[in-house]
Formats: sequence, C-alpha cells, structure tokens
Amino acid sequence: MKFFETLVEQLKKEPNYVTDDGELKKWVVLNKAQNFDEELIELLLDNPEVKEKFFVKVKDVLIFNQNLFVQFLEQKNYLNNSYTQYKNNIGLTIDGKYLKQRNEVAIVWPYKDCVLEGGQSLEEDKREEIFFNEILAQDEITQLLEPKVLTNAKRIDKDGEKTLDQFNRNENGTITDNLIIKGNNLLALYTLKEEFAGKVKLIYIDPPYNRGGNADTFSYNNNFKHSSWLTFMRNRLTAAKMLLTPTGAIVVAIDGAEQCYLGVLLDEMFPNNEIHCITIIHNPGGNQGTNFSYSHEYAFFILPKGGKSIGLQNRIDNPDVRPLRDVSTGNHLRIDAKNCFYAILIKENEIIGFGEVCPDSFHPESANVLREDGVLEVYPIDAKGNERKWVFARQSVESIKDELKVEFNKNRNIFDIIRYKTRFNFKTVWTDKRYDANQNGAKLLKKLVPDIKFSFPKSLYTVRDCVYAVVGDDKNAIVLDYHAGSGTTAHAVLDLNKEDGGNRKFILCEQLEYIETVTSKRTQKVMQIQGEGNFVYLELKKYNQNFIDQIEEAKDTKQMLEIWGRMKAKSFLNYNVDIQEQEKHIEEFKQDSIENQKKLLLKLLDLNQLYVNRSSIEDEDFKCTEEEKALTKDFYGLKD
Repeated sequence: MKFFETLVEQLKKEPNYVTDDGELKKWVVLNKAQNFDEELIELLLDNPEVKEKFFVKVKDVLIFNQNLFVQFLEQKNYLNNSYTQYKNNIGLTIDGKYLKQRNEVAIVWPYKDCVLEGGQSLEEDKREEIFFNEILAQDEITQLLEPKVLTNAKRIDKDGEKTLDQFNRNENGTITDNLIIKGNNLLALYTLKEEFAGKVKLIYIDPPYNRGGNADTFSYNNNFKHSSWLTFMRNRLTAAKMLLTPTGAIVVAIDGAEQCYLGVLLDEMFPNNEIHCITIIHNPGGNQGTNFSYSHEYAFFILPKGGKSIGLQNRIDNPDVRPLRDVSTGNHLRIDAKNCFYAILIKENEIIGFGEVCPDSFHPESANVLREDGVLEVYPIDAKGNERKWVFARQSVESIKDELKVEFNKNRNIFDIIRYKTRFNFKTVWTDKRYDANQNGAKLLKKLVPDIKFSFPKSLYTVRDCVYAVVGDDKNAIVLDYHAGSGTTAHAVLDLNKEDGGNRKFILCEQLEYIETVTSKRTQKVMQIQGEGNFVYLELKKYNQNFIDQIEEAKDTKQMLEIWGRMKAKSFLNYNVDIQEQEKHIEEFKQDSIENQKKLLLKLLDLNQLYVNRSSIEDEDFKCTEEEKALTKDFYGLKD
C-alpha cells in the first residue's frame, strides 16, 4: 500500500533499521518508538506525509502519537489486507492488543476505527459491508474522502431555475449562498470542509433511525446492526464537527431504537463538550409493532463546555412562558402569558431594575421611554411597533438579572437579550404542540408539495425551535443539515429570517433522488410564499455512481448484461475483479434472479470511485466538461 511503502522507505533511510537483506527491522523501530527515540522521531518528521499521520499539533507543539505508530507497525506484521482487523469477527482486545498478545480480554465495538465504505441508499440494503480501518487502509480512505468535482449547478429562486454565473462571497471570501447538494453525504461533508471548515454555527440532523421495516429507514447488515449504524454515524460526525465554529453546536434527532447507543457514541466523540438529551413529546405515532404507542422522540444537544455564547433558549416549551406563533405570519404571540409586560429600567448603560407589571389598559407610546430622572424604560415592542410580552415572567427575570446585566454590557439590544437569555433554566422536556392540527410535518409538506409522498417529515416548529435555541439572534449564522430529507431545516431557517430580518444561510446535503422533487421544490415554494430568497443547487459529479443508478433501475437480464458491458469498458472495478473469470460464468449469471444479478454487479464496482475526485478533474477518463471545471474551481476558490 502506498502509505505503508512511504513509511518503510522513510525508515530505511536509517541504516541501523535495515537488515542485510534490505528488510526493515520492525522490532528495532518498535523499540525505538516505545522509548521516544529522538533519532526516530526526527526521521519521521522529515517526511510531510508521515508527519501528518503520526504527529498532533497542540499549541504549536508537535506531539508524537506513539500508540498509533506502534499499532500501525504491529498490525502490519500479520495483516496485509487493506480493509480491517475486524473484518470477520468481533475483536477481543485490551489496550489495542489482540487476545493472543494479552492474558486479559475486553469486548470492543467492531468497526470502531473504520470508515464504512458504503452510503445510505437502498442499493446497499443488507449487502456485506466493507469497512476501511483507519490505521491499515489510509490510502483507500484518503482517496474516498478527497474533495469532489461539482456539476449540474443552477441558481433557483421563487421564479424558477437560472444559470449559475458564480457563487456569492463575503468580504472574507466565504460563499454566502444557500446550498443544496446532491450526493453521498459523507463525501459531501469532506467537500464542504474545503470551504466551510470552522464557519458553521449549527449542525442539525435527523438521521435514519435504524428501525428497519420500511424503505425510509437505515437497514444495514443485521449481523452488526448497531455497529454498522454507529460507524455510519461516527464517520459523518467526525467530518461534520470540523465545520463548526468554536461556539458551534450539533443537534441530533433520534428515537428509542438507537438513542442509548448514540448517547454513548457522543460521550466518546465529544469528551470536552456538554451533551444534553432532550425529550420531545409529539402526537402519538402508532404502535410500531408493539403494545406501546410512542408519543415522544429525543434530540441530543452537543454544546461548548458551559454553554457559553450559544444562546440556548429558555423560552422553549416552558408552558407558562412559551410564545405561540401565528401560523399565518410567524409572529410571536403571548396570548397565554402572565406578568410579562413590564419595563426594564436602564440608566447609564446599566440594567438597574424592573418596573411593576403593567395593567392591560396601559400602552406605552414607544419601546423606549426616557424619564425625567434619566432612567430609560424599555417595553416589549418589536421593530414593527407591535406590542408583545417578554418571554419571561417578571419573577423569572428577577432570578437572572445579574446575568442579564453582564449580557447587556456586551449587547445593547435589550429586547433580544430578554428574548433569548436562556441557559439558566433550559427545559429538557419539550412539547411539540404543532400549534395547529394542520401544521404537523406531513400535512404542512403536503400543502407545499402536493404531489409527493414522504414518510414522517419533521415538524417545522420543532426544527425551528432547535435552530433558534442554538443560533439565537446570530442573524448571519450558517446552519448545516446533511440528512436533508424533505428540507424542513431550510424551511425553518427561512422562517426565522422572515420573522427578524436575518440573513442566516442553510446548507443541505441529500443523496436520494427526492432531493429534486421534494427537498428543492419545498424550499423554492417557501421562497415563493415569502416573495424572496434563492439557493444554489449542485451535485457531486458521479462516476461509478452512474452504474449503481443504472443497476437499480434495471428491470430484466437483458438490461443487466448491457450494464455489465458498459462496466467492463468504462467503470472502475474492484482491484481483485478478474473480468475473464466473470465471463466464464456468464451463463450462470443469466440464469440467476434479477436481485442476485444486481447484488453481484454492485459488489464488482469500486465504491471508492462513486464520484470524481477534484484531483482527477483533468484526467481524460472522467470527461469533465469546461463548465464543470469552472464551477469546481469557483467553489473551491481556485485560480486557473
């Protein structure tokens, strides 16, 4: 393998590490590594590729990852397969040592240190999974996760599709367009990393729940059902967290099937973050094959330690203070609020106290009333002049007034401070009232895109509350959803922007075909209703994915044979596929069922080549057009 060969070549530059036969003295190198030998470390640092693999930078200091280096060499003693040390069985190890190397044993999660080769589309349902081990298959993983070539871009607004001339960018050079990207979401995340690393404020995802039994669920190999699903999730969360700002957060919706497993995974992946599990009560969802009618789901919030700078919303699902929304305008209404109309008293840029609760007959002339004694009375009147009520009852505000004073010194917009000052009493049980019987997820989607069927779309208001809970009044935040589904996250972002004049942006990723008929259509419809907005639709350029699409759509053996002919001529097949050997058994292939024919052809394809890597953009084999080259270079900010 390329990386292993690179490492061996580098190590062989030191004569003391080489036998008379020219072989590497692994036992010598391992001994040096275990003793942090300066000569070895210096040699490893001399090669940029090796340096990147085995050293971690902490506050401008490079630290040698001894365990990773030793494990890499030890595995190579008896494994030359490029997949995984856990390929055929659950590994029994302790401290990374195999059972035959230790007297103690521990059960470990199979595939924990692997990248799942496949995606989430239906052609991979219950196939034998392929896992690339992060230590042993560095080359395969690097190739798989390379940024991709982009294609089929268009700008879409309320009036329809338009040619994309170029991406819009801010003063820092960051793309400011809303984006909807079609393609494998893991690969899309690594593509987005090039442009958006460290720039996303919130990642909200509603991933497959792994329940099995219908076409909308994630149903991988049942032999490793939880392990496969967790690997699937871990791979994507690993990529996603690189996109977050320092104060960014992740929200993951989930139900009971994987909730406990996901919680353990998140604890391990985010040891320096706060993790909270919210219970969301919704309308009963049916028996789901049991005697229990499930009426709740969960959402994990992964937040910076201490919740600082996150703006978590106390307002969410506190029955006494939660603002209802007018479903026609989206405005906050406080028709059920008590003791929430009072003045906040400010003098010399300090909050000095709170006025008495105002009687219903009192209506101030404006939001800000300056008294003769120099005290400014601030009332809950919004920018449009509409009287509201503070989200908090007065007694609740009294309990956090010292914290409010601190916040006020940072941000002088007192209405916003009161509205989203939050983390002191964040409720962990929410009720998705859905505000109106006709506004649940499915019915709302049906109104927007009448001619489609989509199972269990999320409630707009639950997603909106999750977005607002994290983003608060950051009106320029970027929100990412890489399990886009029907596009509820985009709808929620647009809804918030319409309400407060914000300029928040969304990025959606979806692999399945409904991204064009549902996700994009819904987003466009919302923009039509609001009378403004646009987004850029684009795709990862397919290569082997084209053959997967053809296999999925094939109806009979004749079509399958035609596809096999094209695969032989143009596809990338797995390195161990012998075409002549396949041809010897072509008659058996013809007699097999269409389902088995599909499974066989899918196994022959190299799934590392589903899409075209950016590094291959000039390779004639991939036939990238001039338009695709220009689009790709524009997205990545590359110059000709």
